[in-house]
Amino acid sequence: QVQLVESGGGLVQTGGSLRLSCAASGRIFSIRDMGWYRQAPGKQRELVVVTNGVHTNYADSVKGRFTISRDNAKNTVYLQMNSLKPEDTAVYYCNLVAGIPLGNYWGQGTQVTVSS
Repeated sequence: QVQLVESGGGLVQTGGSLRLSCAASGRIFSIRDMGWYRQAPGKQRELVVVTNGVHTNYADSVKGRFTISRDNAKNTVYLQMNSLKPEDTAVYYCNLVAGIPLGNYWGQGTQVTVSS
């Protein structure tokens, strides 16, 4: 069983920064992609950023402000969020796509609230 444990969400003022972490544990022999999605109230879940360790894809709305990093030895992915805006307010979900064994896993979500 694979588990993703997220941390680092909270309340921050416009222009502030937060760092999210997501640690994966369990029976994972290879990871294809790790990334972050978010869901704001009344909206669909959307991609924030995903990386396979070589290629990284950011949503246009966060380019230049958010940075993903990945520690393969720890099966952990981080999301550094700078210059936060009220429209970044959402529940942020960590996602892991495993290669061996195949699987698609989600964290429990962490709330990020940016006050204006």
